[in-house]
Amino acid sequence: MNDMILDSRPPVVRIRNAKREDLPVLAAMVTELAAHHGDSACLSEGALERDLFGPTPWIRALIAESAGHAMGYAILTPVYRANEGARGMEIHQLYVRPTFRSQGIGQSLVSIAREEARRLGCSYMTVGAATGNFRAHRFYETLSFKPRPVTGMRYNQALAG
Repeated sequence: MNDMILDSRPPVVRIRNAKREDLPVLAAMVTELAAHHGDSACLSEGALERDLFGPTPWIRALIAESAGHAMGYAILTPVYRANEGARGMEIHQLYVRPTFRSQGIGQSLVSIAREEARRLGCSYMTVGAATGNFRAHRFYETLSFKPRPVTGMRYNQALAG
């Protein structure tokens, strides 16, 4: 009888830029993240396509995958400190599907996001986490992000098209 040796190594995870064919799964994961936070998402694949691949790309998205299965994503948006003339990159959303958590995928997404930001001439990165999301706070702090208090009010105004 032949002995079987099971491969117990974790799956090989590849982090790459999103492609048009990723739009359905990316939209699904955005919806999953919203639900995780008790919110709902009204995002369309068309809006994602416009903002990732349109004439004026507004965001960047990284996909974590293994064997063709999406495991998580990061959406990046540019930010700017005018008083310093400094480019930055915001990790607008970072999400790893529940079955793939605690395997280093989030860390890998952040690492590749840092590389992308440096490539684009950014001198800093930012990320936000909800006030009571202590697990996220610890995660970002272990990756050398420093907490910065939010000061002042932020205002919003809808713009009619």
